Amino acid sequence: MNARQSSVQGQFQHLIYSPRGEIEGVLLQVEGRPLQIVFQRHDAESATAFDNVDEGQTVVVEAELQGASPKGQSEHPVYAYSRLVSVDGRKPAKPRAASGPAYRGKVTRFNYARHGAANGVVLDTGDFIHLKPEGMARLKLKIGDKVEADGDAQMLAGGTGWAVEAVTVNGKAVQHG
Repeated sequence: MNARQSSVQGQFQHLIYSPRGEIEGVLLQVEGRPLQIVFQRHDAESATAFDNVDEGQTVVVEAELQGASPKGQSEHPVYAYSRLVSVDGRKPAKPRAASGPAYRGKVTRFNYARHGAANGVVLDTGDFIHLKPEGMARLKLKIGDKVEADGDAQMLAGGTGWAVEAVTVNGKAVQHG
């Protein structure tokens, strides 16, 4: 730990999300007051340290107090995350292992671009897998096919599933190259 870092102890409250839906930090309760821990931008790996942490558990986090932001006054102290030291006095559990592709299901229907070409599929889970017309032509998916897809996602309007910008489907790259 460098001279600017310190150990912060508090009760885990919840994850903090970015506007894109990524986990960008956590909120702790320290001596009855909120304290925010932020991860580096787009640092999904640091967020996995909190996979097995439940609300109310006592955590010790190595972090560095941040200075004033040019965007305005903070409502509580903000620290830059370094590492999770302990959970309820014990070494943190290892993050949950990835279980393969994030989005799985059977194709129930096709989705169409504004100009009428099929540009993706909707799964029985409610997830929309966006492939673009070129990806649809390359993958040749049919109604009833099983799909395992990975890619960036955001919640669909209405909250019934995810809109996935597919990178891989059934182990194949969606785009050539």
